[in-house]
Amino acid sequence: MIYAEDLTPKTEEIIKLFADTFTASEGETEGTLIGAMVDQMLQDRQTDGSRVFTATDSGTLVGSVLFSPLRYAEDARTVVLLSPMAVATDRHGEGIGQALITHALTVLRDDGIDVAITYGSPDYYGKTGFSPITEDIAAAPLPLSFPHGWIAQSLTSAALTPLQGNPTCVAALNNPDLW
Repeated sequence: MIYAEDLTPKTEEIIKLFADTFTASEGETEGTLIGAMVDQMLQDRQTDGSRVFTATDSGTLVGSVLFSPLRYAEDARTVVLLSPMAVATDRHGEGIGQALITHALTVLRDDGIDVAITYGSPDYYGKTGFSPITEDIAAAPLPLSFPHGWIAQSLTSAALTPLQGNPTCVAALNNPDLW
C-alpha cells in the first residue's frame, strides 16, 4: 500500500471513487453531490490550498482524503478541514482509511498546520485522534445538521483552545446541503 500526497491516480479516478463510495453508502443523490464537490475541489486546489492524499494498492486507487483551509477571521492558527474521505467499498474494514488519515495528519503536522477539524462519525475519526467539540471551540462555516459530528484535534503540542472569528471554507464546501 502506498500512501501519498498526490494526484498520481487520474483526477477522474478520484472523483469516481468518491461518487461510487457515497452512492453505495448514502444513495445516488449523495454520490452525485459528493462527486461534484470533489471535482470542484480538485479544480480549485491550486488556488485555494486544498490538499489531496491517496492510497494505492498495486497501482489501483483504493482511498482518498481531501483537506482544505478553514480560515478563522481573527485567529493566526492554520486550520484544515478533512472533507471528504472515501475508501473503495470492496476494501472497507482493512484499516486503509485510518492509515491514510494518519499519514495525511503527519504530513500536515510536519508542514506546520495547527488544527484539523472534520464533520463525521466521532467513533470512526476518534481512532485517528479527533474528539468532539462544540461551536464554542470552533464555529462551523454553515449550520450543522449533525452537531455531535463536529470533531477536531490539535496538531501541535498545545491543547486546542477556541478559534477566534467567523470561519470561511473553500467554495466547494460552501453548500448548506453538505452540512
